[in-house]
Amino acid sequence: MNANLDLLSRQQALHLLAGMTTGRVVYTAHALPAVLPVRCSLAEDGSLLLDAHAPADLLRAAESGVIAFETGEIDQLDGKGWSVTVLGHARVITRMEGLMPARGPAAPSDVEPAGRTVIRLHPELVTGRSIGVSPRSG
Repeated sequence: MNANLDLLSRQQALHLLAGMTTGRVVYTAHALPAVLPVRCSLAEDGSLLLDAHAPADLLRAAESGVIAFETGEIDQLDGKGWSVTVLGHARVITRMEGLMPARGPAAPSDVEPAGRTVIRLHPELVTGRSIGVSPRSG
C-alpha cells in the first residue's frame, strides 16, 4: 500500500467531483455524527445537488447548519485513488423550479421529479487528496 497523500487544488477536486454520481453526506443528528449515502450532481452554478430519500434529521441539519459531502475512488487492492470533501451551508429544495441543470453525468433517480427533495450544498471549503497516484487529468 502506498501512503503518499497529496493535496489537490480546488480546481482538480471540483473536476473529479463533477464526474461522480454518488457519495456520502455527513451531518449532525441528535448531537452525533451521521453518514448517509446519496446521489449527487454538480450544478452549473457550482453548487452540489444531493438527491436522497432524506431522513428528517438530515433535512433539519441542511436547513440549520453546515454539512459535509465526501466522494472518491479508492482501489480496494492497492489502496490508490483519490478523495474529495466539500463543506458548506445547504438548503432544501422541494420544487424542480429551484434546480439548475447539472454538469457531468446525471445522477440517477427513481423518484418522480415533482416529488424530489434535493439538498443544494454551496461549496465553501473544498479539499481533495490523491492517494499514491496522480489524479485524472482535466
